[in-house]
Amino acid sequence: MLELYEGPLHVEEIISRWYGDVKDKNFGAFIPFIGIVRDEQGIDGLSFDIYEPILKSWFDGWQAKANQENAMLLMAHSKGDVPNHTSSYISAVLSPQRKVGLRLINDFVEDFKASAPIWKYDLIDGKRVYAKNRSMPLGGAGLLA
Repeated sequence: MLELYEGPLHVEEIISRWYGDVKDKNFGAFIPFIGIVRDEQGIDGLSFDIYEPILKSWFDGWQAKANQENAMLLMAHSKGDVPNHTSSYISAVLSPQRKVGLRLINDFVEDFKASAPIWKYDLIDGKRVYAKNRSMPLGGAGLLA
């Protein structure tokens, strides 16, 4: 389940709804990760552009990996502007056992940071400034050799 929202995420609503949707599905672990925009380097927040077809494909690949371990992934991400001290990213793993879930959430979040087609901008004085020093190159992007 992949959800995209304009602006900051409503963490309490999303986590509560996810829990309500899965609590009777016989998973032994529900392990969420919530990313919060930090107030650092003089930014007022972050802004995001997402290439949705590639993100969906990337997420579906991860969902298939999770399903092989009788687990399931959930993810929500913001598009557009997200002020400091609010959330732009939530993911969760549902798994039969905690060890499987803890490993999957770590691997999923790390690969998300490295591979998801999401471009991050700093919000500074009302302007979007590409956060090049904190961005990762998208695998397969660029000119062919």
